[in-house]
Amino acid sequence: MENREALEGEDVHRVDSVLDLDLASTSSTMSVFGSTEDFPSTTSSGDVSATSSSSGEIPAAVVAEAIVPRLLRPGSSGDLAVTVTARQKCVGRNNKGITWGFTSVIGRRREMEDAIAVVPGFMSRTCDHVGGCTAPGSRTSGEISPVHLFGVYDGHGGSQVAKFCAERMHAVVAEEWDRETVGGFEWRRRWETALSSSFERVDNEVLTEAAAPEMVGSTAVVVVLSGCQIITSNCGDSRAVLCRGTETIPLTVDQKPDREDELVRIEREGGRVINWNGARVFGVLAMSRAIGDQYLRPYIIPIPEITFATRSDEDECLILASDGLWDVMTNDEAGEVARRLLRRRRRSMVDDEIPAAQAVADYLTELAFGRNSSDNISIIVVDLKSKRKRQQRQ
Repeated sequence: MENREALEGEDVHRVDSVLDLDLASTSSTMSVFGSTEDFPSTTSSGDVSATSSSSGEIPAAVVAEAIVPRLLRPGSSGDLAVTVTARQKCVGRNNKGITWGFTSVIGRRREMEDAIAVVPGFMSRTCDHVGGCTAPGSRTSGEISPVHLFGVYDGHGGSQVAKFCAERMHAVVAEEWDRETVGGFEWRRRWETALSSSFERVDNEVLTEAAAPEMVGSTAVVVVLSGCQIITSNCGDSRAVLCRGTETIPLTVDQKPDREDELVRIEREGGRVINWNGARVFGVLAMSRAIGDQYLRPYIIPIPEITFATRSDEDECLILASDGLWDVMTNDEAGEVARRLLRRRRRSMVDDEIPAAQAVADYLTELAFGRNSSDNISIIVVDLKSKRKRQQRQ
């Protein structure tokens, strides 16, 4: 099991043979790709849930520009001293033009219980206002730019809660973020409060609106992508990873009933974890946090774990997926496949091809199916590399 230290990065193991495997075909596939250039920025009341469009390009990456004035050194006769002042810009500039792709397949299950949400521009704010800007006070930090949301929801006991989350979560997050203004919260604390409140609010709405039976629930892994930050919140065992340079960095840690801290929490509340085809709460549920599952309260809770990662020019892509992928593939394997395929596609890309992010999502889905994944498989891939960086690599 991955530990929390792994959030700082982990060694990548080469998987040189993976891309040469014969792939099994899948059925009942939903495969959609797009770019934020195809969407006007929406306000917090926007209701986009899962959107498709034509492909688009990411704008040029930001490179810090050095201003080097030549100043006379005090007390010297003609010697020149060099003072370097870096004029920083937001890593993601105005965050427009992000490309993405996703797949969602029923796989070998009888019922499709996964749901996904891709909501480009679910909020529009300045980078300074959202928080975590890499160049506070710069011109780019004061520009209005879109903030994007990506979510994967893996239902269990039925699809109702997963679908409800996909339709509702982004609007609630935008509302809760706007609400958290009292007391001048430091930006990380503000996001933590807003995201935690959002997960609990959606969980309450499932109950009050009778959106699902009490024995139905869903995981939720949600990434908010601003110009400079990757903010991830997670309930359950769906997962998000960041491919950065040669590293695959886990942004989430699976919340399993036998994870030491989760086991202590469950037993403190009077619950039990029973090994029944793996560790399960009361021998039933193979995760310790989820939205829904009212019949297992207070042992199953909807409170997410939240992580922050500052964006870098070395970032390649984000991968969010249900455990239909992670049951048969490690973080490092998925990251290595994504990096190799992204770079190959970028070198050979022509206008009529699908975006590289969509090619990665398709390939990972087929690979998981070919490895006999027995679950629904849902994957979102977000390409974080700029057009300029892609051209420089060629």
